[in-house]
Amino acid sequence: MSRIAIDLDRRDRAILNLLQADGRLSNVELAERVNLSPSACLRRVKLLEERGLIARYVMLLDEKAAGVPGVAFVLITLDQQGRGALDTFEAAIQRHPEVTECCLLAGAADYMVRVAYADAADFERIHTEILTQLPGVVRVQSTLALRSVKKTTALPI
Repeated sequence: MSRIAIDLDRRDRAILNLLQADGRLSNVELAERVNLSPSACLRRVKLLEERGLIARYVMLLDEKAAGVPGVAFVLITLDQQGRGALDTFEAAIQRHPEVTECCLLAGAADYMVRVAYADAADFERIHTEILTQLPGVVRVQSTLALRSVKKTTALPI
């Protein structure tokens, strides 16, 4: 069983797992599935939100239907690793919707960036006009995903 900072009982875990699978469940549907009254279920959900365990609710798009079926993982190395250089890079990368995730790394590269793109020409544009032009970038190394074997937003609760 996973360890989390907040104590959860069986029903809390069930609520979280169900909402991770389908965030559009109505409170009535959710309550039925976890065997609670709608008011008791809503209280639990509100408490999970207040405690910060439920960060937000989102809708996920199908990449292919949205016209961006390509995924690249890009390692980026900066010329400096001081707080100012990192802050400048991180502020700049926020402005580009093609970048769907950016993680600061411990290792040879400074960041790993997940990029969504339409086709080879689109990825070339992103590479040359965006990634290599970000402040402080000295090296960009890209790996293109052929297909996704597993993709989830759900955390083990």
